[in-house]
Amino acid sequence: MDSANKHTILLVDDDRDFREILRIKLESKGFSIEEATKGEEGYEKAKKIRPDLVVMDVQMPKMNGVESLTKIKGDKDISGLRVIFVTNFGESDPNSNDLDDKFAKGAGAVGHVRKTDDLDRIATRITEELTIASGN
Repeated sequence: MDSANKHTILLVDDDRDFREILRIKLESKGFSIEEATKGEEGYEKAKKIRPDLVVMDVQMPKMNGVESLTKIKGDKDISGLRVIFVTNFGESDPNSNDLDDKFAKGAGAVGHVRKTDDLDRIATRITEELTIASGN
């Protein structure tokens, strides 16, 4: 991916270590990464930079991911942003993937990834979503 076509991804997660390892992985794939540590900050940054994709934790203090996404969807300037939730839900049950995806889509996200997923799997899911978004 050349820099002229570099996609910008906004990572919104209160877990600094997770943000750091995911940022390194996604930058190695050619993505430009912006970060936010809280739901409110994620909303404000999304409004300012208008990323190609938002990857947002569901569980955060004060404003969680669902509340932040609701705010994004309610803002006519950025309501079309695509958001993938990052969850810790269903980790003990491999069959819960469909439920997690149904929850994410019901909240207005395009889907979800689990924090416990392999980083390559997470990067692949993000790449797939950007491909869908760009119509390729």
